[in-house]
Parts: sequence; C-alpha cells; structure tokens
Amino acid sequence: MKRLCEWIWFNGRLVPFEEARVHVLAHVIHYGSSVFEGIRAYSTPKGTVVFRLREHLRRLYHSARIYRMSIPYAMEALHEAVLETIRANGFASCYIRPVVFRGYGTMGVNPLNCPVEVSIAAWEWESYLGQEALTEGVDVQVSSWHRMSANSIPYMAKAGGNYLNAQLIKMEALMHGYSEGIALDQEGFLAEGSGENLFLVCDGRLITPSLEAPILPGITRDAVIRLARDMGIEVIETRLPRAALYVADELFFTGTAAEITPIRSVDRIPVGTGTRGPITARLQEAFFRIVHEGEDPYGWLTPV
Repeated sequence: MKRLCEWIWFNGRLVPFEEARVHVLAHVIHYGSSVFEGIRAYSTPKGTVVFRLREHLRRLYHSARIYRMSIPYAMEALHEAVLETIRANGFASCYIRPVVFRGYGTMGVNPLNCPVEVSIAAWEWESYLGQEALTEGVDVQVSSWHRMSANSIPYMAKAGGNYLNAQLIKMEALMHGYSEGIALDQEGFLAEGSGENLFLVCDGRLITPSLEAPILPGITRDAVIRLARDMGIEVIETRLPRAALYVADELFFTGTAAEITPIRSVDRIPVGTGTRGPITARLQEAFFRIVHEGEDPYGWLTPV
C-alpha cells in the first residue's frame, strides 16, 4: 500500500502510518457513522498556511453535534493537532483529512455505546479535477441520482454516509465519459456536484443554489461569495431549475479539493463560449492570490 504520509494523528498522538488502524467491527464500517473535513494547506512566500482552519473545524464540530457525537477533544486541541500533523510530515502544501467516527463498542444500529475516535491525516494532492481543469474547465453531466431530502439525511453535516450518494453521482459521470456530475434535489432544482458547490454566471451576476437546497454549506463557497461581493459582483442565492445550466454564461465548481474549477460543458452543451469565462477567471485570480501568495485581507490563513 502506498503511503500518503508518514505520520497520522490518531486519538491524541502521532502514530506511524501502519499503526493507524480501526477494528473490522467498528461501528463506522458497518453503518457509516463518521463526520469529516477536507482542508488545504498551501505553500506561500510567507511559509505554509492552512486555509480557513477555524471555519473547517467549526463545521466538523457542528456535524458531530448533529449526529450526537461528542468529540473528546477541545477545538483548540484539534487546531494544534492539524498543524502538528503537517509539521510531522514535512509538507509545504497538502490536503488534510480530520475524521471523527464511531469505533468498536456494540453491534447494532444504535451508536451511543460506541467510542468516538478521531484521526487526522494529510497528503500531497494536486487539483482534484486535474491541474489543467483550472484553466480548461471540465465536462459534466446532470446526474440521474438526486440529493437526499432535508428530513431524511441532514445534508448540513459533512458525514461519511452522505458520500454513498456522492459516489453514485461520481461513478455514473465517469462511466459516461464526464469528469463530474451535477445532482438535482427531489423537486428537480439544482443542488451541487458530487463533492463541490455550484455557481452560475448570468448577465454579470453570480448565482448559486441557496442553503435551502440539499447542499453542504461550503467554506470555499462562502469565500467566493465574499470575494465576489467585494468586487462589486451581484450575488444571488436562490432555487435554480436544471435548464439554467444550459443558458448560463459561465459555470464553475467550488470546494476545498476542487478550489475554483470552470465547467466547459453540461450534457455535451458548451457553457458560453466553451472556455473559462471572465468572472470565473477574476475569482480564481483573487482566490489564488490569497492562498498562493499569502495575501490575507480576510484573516483566512493560519501559519503552520
């Protein structure tokens, strides 16, 4: 097995990669009882920095609260543990994966008698949809799989079990020759990609599904909204029909892994001119100036 890192923070201490193990009867394996985060650290001229670490950890604790998982560490302790994991592995830039899960206790759906365990791993990871996708864009399809309803699975939580739905969306897209899929909600309105939030540009305005839709409240999504408004771009959060994809001037995904990735076609229909649009390019430039150059007017960067 290829090592992603040398050291993993596991239940309060750094352990070698091979020792970060979970029992086969752990609750998480049988019932998907985990919550997690995806965080990026970037190399800048000012040193390695973590993008919006506080916000990511806050969402991790919110996700755990929804599932009645009491994390056995204070948020400040996990904050330092993330930095410790990056330092121990010597990464200048990396992707960080904290995960909180139910371990081995008792079998059965009831998770309350199973211990809550925590691990933090990190690895070097380029752009999720490919480096060239940041400029050339990606081809996507509207998925036949829908996102869950609000009162079936809480989509505000970044929970492991939610990503069974995401896997179906992703596999279907790849099997049909696309890079990614876009899911609709139960009523046919736009939701998000398998692991990304979605933005449209129409007549100079930036439009995105509101948090009433079954989407994760993305931290990069929030950053892009802030950047756009500070540029004087009107931002609208609303319900959007599927057809809006085919008449948008620009489309792009956002996410910790995907960063800001343009979409060049949907269901083989080109988006705009089929190339990265000017507003997408402006937002990318502003975002990458922060994370690559270390210019941080918003206080989003934590030094490692």
